[in-house]
Amino acid sequence: MAGLIGIGLTGILGHQSALNTTGNNITNANTPGYSRQEVVFETQQGNRTGAGTIGTGVSVIDIRRLANEFLVQQVREDSTLTGEQQTLNSELRRLDNLLGGETTGLNNALNNFFASLQNAAEDPASLPQRQLVLSEAKQVVNRFQSLSQEFIQQRESVKTQMQQGVKDANTLLKSIADLNLAISESPGLAQGRMPNELLDQRDEKLRQLSELVNIRVTETEGSQVNVSLSNGLSLVVGNNAAQLGTRNNAEDLTRLEFTLSTGGRTVNINEQITGGKLGGLRRFDDEALKPAFDELGRIAIGLAASVNHQHEIGMDLEGDLGGLFFNDINDLAVQRSRVVANANNQLPKDGRLAVEITDSTKLPAGSWTLQFSGDGSSFELIDKASGEVVNQGRLPNPVQSEISMPGFNIRIEGGTFNAGDKYLIQPSRNAAESMGLQVSREEDLAFASPVRATTGEQNVGTGKIDQGTMFNVRNPFTGSLLPGFQTAGELANGPLTIRFAAGGPTGMTFTVTGPPPSNTGVGTPNQPYEAGEINDVFSDDPAAGVDYQGFQFKLTGKPAVGDTFEIAYNSNGVSDNRNAELLAALGTANTLNGKSQSFTEGYAGLVEDIGVKTRQSQFDLSAGKTLLEQSTAQRESVSGVNLDEEAGRLIQYQAAYNASAQVISVAQDLFNTLLQTFR
Repeated sequence: MAGLIGIGLTGILGHQSALNTTGNNITNANTPGYSRQEVVFETQQGNRTGAGTIGTGVSVIDIRRLANEFLVQQVREDSTLTGEQQTLNSELRRLDNLLGGETTGLNNALNNFFASLQNAAEDPASLPQRQLVLSEAKQVVNRFQSLSQEFIQQRESVKTQMQQGVKDANTLLKSIADLNLAISESPGLAQGRMPNELLDQRDEKLRQLSELVNIRVTETEGSQVNVSLSNGLSLVVGNNAAQLGTRNNAEDLTRLEFTLSTGGRTVNINEQITGGKLGGLRRFDDEALKPAFDELGRIAIGLAASVNHQHEIGMDLEGDLGGLFFNDINDLAVQRSRVVANANNQLPKDGRLAVEITDSTKLPAGSWTLQFSGDGSSFELIDKASGEVVNQGRLPNPVQSEISMPGFNIRIEGGTFNAGDKYLIQPSRNAAESMGLQVSREEDLAFASPVRATTGEQNVGTGKIDQGTMFNVRNPFTGSLLPGFQTAGELANGPLTIRFAAGGPTGMTFTVTGPPPSNTGVGTPNQPYEAGEINDVFSDDPAAGVDYQGFQFKLTGKPAVGDTFEIAYNSNGVSDNRNAELLAALGTANTLNGKSQSFTEGYAGLVEDIGVKTRQSQFDLSAGKTLLEQSTAQRESVSGVNLDEEAGRLIQYQAAYNASAQVISVAQDLFNTLLQTFR
């Protein structure tokens, strides 16, 4: 009887454990990271008799956790991919909506500005039309500044998310290390009895960490795991956790870089942060936000340089030369702000550099690293986008020199340079933010051309002269005013007279002379005149010496000997709209990217680039979500709790429990019957 009672008791206890395990599965059906458990039964060793072995019942040898490490790892990898794409897509959509928005973008402001110039050209003396030009110009400035501020805000938001992501990662790393310790100290581990709930908790922490950054997980002794970055840098070793951090980027203090602190040593791991939310933030900053900053600045520089130049060679309502329209792109403080010294440069850190924009039509959007080597005199200029060396050489002694690049020059102004010193070169840095309007009065808008030509009253030939083309009022090499424009309100070396005479290889020549009484010659005397051709008066080449006056006129027809034309200052030219039309024409002129793009096309290119990246990110996010759903479903098929299945097991184990109880009841009845036979 005792054997039968024992057999029934083992059945009750075993199936009670099974019922408890099944009930635990059911109640944890919605617990994140929970892995289904099952009871493993084993027949107890039987009693051997002459008639054979008689069973002694059942025992529970293990509560097994149903988990497939391959599927768990797959979920982690897909979580990393999805976490990266979710973050990248979210930030890209914000940037895309900003640039492409009708009220937040730049296109409407540019179109309205150039349309106002075209309207003003129809009535250049109208003050209301001039006021409208100033108003629309102010809107352009506001849009550039607003976009720049929005970029800065998004950059700061990215930095905040980086810092919070690092804090979350450190919390998870500490939890994983603590769970490693708890698992290794778990009772019964040596006998193979695993602490299932601790393993589930650790796997869930690892999954959450994989949403933040790409990690590698390696099992070690004592059922612990080591966690490292994708390149092998350790994050968790046993029960010791490293500390992730952020700090200002040594190259550019406006941005953050990731660090890892372990064993009293802190290293830069910026390039090793890939995947997950942190990798997505870093990708967005490098692949979208920085290029957008550079491109917007390039457009701002191109607009300011083109409009400023055209406005400077015009004449305002009061007869003065037009000054700057927008802020000077080569203001000394702005030039110096385009160079950022690396925080790790060696003492005395007194290197002085500046970047001058020499040709906005050739200016590329991008950043370069100027680094010194050897004795500090050798330098290399490296394109940050491609990593290629685009210029190299040695500094002279003293170091004052220039490094020429397409569209800009790097000016070495002085100081000491050591081997290893680096400087970040950003020609379009802060250009959008520093946009400003210099013209404040309607009368200061230079819509007229400062020179005009008239035909001599005594002319008898059919010669004609156009109204000229203005190139500059300053010497492009020195920046000083050209001789004809050194006196306000007049042509200092004029009026200039073009007089025709017989002679030369074509039978007729012309000479340009200054005002009486000196009648000083201007330009090349006795130039041959070719009838039926276009004949240029003055050169368009600044290197042509006295034959370059900053403007050029064209002669056509058949003038007679003695005929004259006069070039003079355009005094009282209030109704002249020549420069206004040229200013308005800049709206469609190709003035960017090697004169292959207009301003609106350049901005459209920026919008399109961000739009393409946003759409690609959306596709990648959809694919990542699909992969994550598939891998999660596969894991759930093994580790997930199926309530229908558990309900069936519950009935099965309940029946077995009741049957085991019935075995004990039978044993009791037999025992009672046996006792009654001896009464």
